[in-house]
Amino acid sequence: MFAEFANELASQLRTLGRYRTSETYLSAARSFLAFNRGRDMLLSDITSDTILHYEAFLMNERHVKRNSSSFYMRIMRSIYNKAVSKRLVADNKPFDFVYTGIDKTVKRALPMSDMRRIIDSDLSRHPRLCKARDIFLFSFYTRGMSFVDIAFLKKSDLRNGVLEYYRRKTGQRLCIKWERCMQDIIDKHGTGIDDYLMPIIINKNIDAYKQYTNALSNINLALKRISVKLNLRRPLTMYVARHSWASIAKSKNIPISVISEGMGHDSEATTQIYLSSIEASVIDRANRMIIKSLLGK
Repeated sequence: MFAEFANELASQLRTLGRYRTSETYLSAARSFLAFNRGRDMLLSDITSDTILHYEAFLMNERHVKRNSSSFYMRIMRSIYNKAVSKRLVADNKPFDFVYTGIDKTVKRALPMSDMRRIIDSDLSRHPRLCKARDIFLFSFYTRGMSFVDIAFLKKSDLRNGVLEYYRRKTGQRLCIKWERCMQDIIDKHGTGIDDYLMPIIINKNIDAYKQYTNALSNINLALKRISVKLNLRRPLTMYVARHSWASIAKSKNIPISVISEGMGHDSEATTQIYLSSIEASVIDRANRMIIKSLLGK
């Protein structure tokens, strides 16, 4: 059964500490059950027609955008392919006729000027906003480290001036030179309980994963308040730090291959999703130069 198998995979992923991927599997399973009116479905009964109807359900009844529909399709496909690899079902290629790509979305990245305003903002009278801002900056300083990786960093990951960790999403090993600005955040807010480096897992009596999810929600809420307070161009979330690092690196003419390596992407195509599009005004100026060189006016 599809949902049953997805739940088993999610449980295994959580045991391995891959909480975010576990949640996406559970979310996809719940969504598919809603489509099928609460009934689970045999893996062998999932056909291209089934998935086409599921896509229509997402678009027409749940009113999700194409990228959100594609997200569910990619997760569903990942679960299905794992069942194929375990020989639980023959591969009927049920995802061949639905959209699984990623459209360009509204830019999430902030320019350098807005990042400086965030750094310089006086939030001393608002401790929660101050902590959220500093965790956001820590992500930016560490090449857009994802919040789940920040939350579960261990003190032992920092050795001899180098922060070394494995991305929970991909398992890739990353090494980052420890900078003064990173230490300043630790000095200001302290560390977590036991062996946790960052002040996110801070209560021995509450499950670590629950503390992580609660902290992510609270920090994103605080970041939205900061974006309103500073009148920023777009709402802040932890994810904006990752996009901003990539976009600003690109603006500094850093090669995409270097940006990709720094962010722990497995391909430059993934990195391209994070990079902000060229501003229309820049393209317009280029077009004007071309016309002027052609027409002489």
